[in-house]
Amino acid sequence: MHYRVFYLFDRSGESVSSASAVEMSTRAICEQLLPRLQSADDYLGIIDAQENTLQILCDPDAKRYWVELPIDAAKASYGRHMEYDELRDLMMALPDVFDREAIPGLEYRPW
Repeated sequence: MHYRVFYLFDRSGESVSSASAVEMSTRAICEQLLPRLQSADDYLGIIDAQENTLQILCDPDAKRYWVELPIDAAKASYGRHMEYDELRDLMMALPDVFDREAIPGLEYRPW
């Protein structure tokens, strides 16, 4: 499956904006982008075919990741923390269209 991605990797300064998102396969995302999420300012956004976004933020102190489905209109998101292996498994099983049912255990959080 292919998605469009945007990201920021603070250490290298490499970034792609959401307006310039590039297409990548789930395999390429797992191999090339996930391991680069290392600092608190790093993030990865994945856009599905219906323009839904899955965002992944690094929490290096806790050695985990915050995974969320933002809802801009509500100024909130559905999200949860994941360890790297769980995140990688999720990435390899992403559905064509992101929704709350695709990721178990999501909690509603206002911004």
